[in-house]
Amino acid sequence: MVDLRVNIAGVELANPIMTASGTCGYATEYADFVDLTQLGAFVTKSITPAPRVGNPPDRIVETRAGMLNAIGLANVGLQRFLDEKIPELETLGLPVFVNVAGAYLEDYITVTEALADVPIVRGIELNISCPNVKEGGIAFGVDPRQVKLVTEAVKAVCGKNILIVKLSPNVTDIAETAAAAVEGGADALSLINTFTAMAIDVEKRRPLLANNTGGLSGPAIHPVAVYMVHRVYTRVARPAGVPLIAMGGVQYWRDAVEFLLAGATGVAVGAALFADPRCLLALRDGIAAYLDRQGAASVTDIIGTLRLN
Repeated sequence: MVDLRVNIAGVELANPIMTASGTCGYATEYADFVDLTQLGAFVTKSITPAPRVGNPPDRIVETRAGMLNAIGLANVGLQRFLDEKIPELETLGLPVFVNVAGAYLEDYITVTEALADVPIVRGIELNISCPNVKEGGIAFGVDPRQVKLVTEAVKAVCGKNILIVKLSPNVTDIAETAAAAVEGGADALSLINTFTAMAIDVEKRRPLLANNTGGLSGPAIHPVAVYMVHRVYTRVARPAGVPLIAMGGVQYWRDAVEFLLAGATGVAVGAALFADPRCLLALRDGIAAYLDRQGAASVTDIIGTLRLN
């Protein structure tokens, strides 16, 4: 039997598959459709100090080979998350990575400090790359100096939790912001977040999203995500010994294996969950079958083994 276990900066996962932030709520939303306890880890939607209602509708639009969203970081807020959602997450028996967002540096620090001693939480995913809010979010993630500053400040209050910095693809060179995050003390990197994009109602001559723009995800962005993961792996992560969690258009096992070959240790699934939540387990099993055919004893045997022409 092949060994699917991976290690993300000291946190051991039973397999590389996890949810992408914002696509699976707080876990209970998908309980009737898929056994989430079979995943490697669970990543929550973004948490901010105070509750957020998010952007007004329409805030999700289907596109060819993808989806645009402008949810606007809607969430229950820190206190309700601690009181109501943490007990539910504890029943999973999985490492939980909490995505943390904010408009100001102090927001990130407040939430991260509050989660430092919560046993089920094993990592903070620093959301400095969200393209569908008008404050904070992507503003931090596109400037390497800001990336380093925010990473340093949050790392100082993480406590036992590892710090995963989520990178924006909306930059000239993602390796630069990756390097800044590593310099700031990131234990791991996750990439990529969504691309800023727009869809138009041609009859009304208006954007389909109330926010005008949103984040593009789904199969359309997968090849770009694979390229960016490999670039960050070869230029930054491999030399620094920093693991990567890859995401962007993962739907089938081949998509996940591409990320592993490109240098990722973990693979997160997002938009595909809206079509079939059970794809999470199909991905895990597909990776295992691929490894068996390749004669690999462990998933770690193939990580970063892409051979360029």
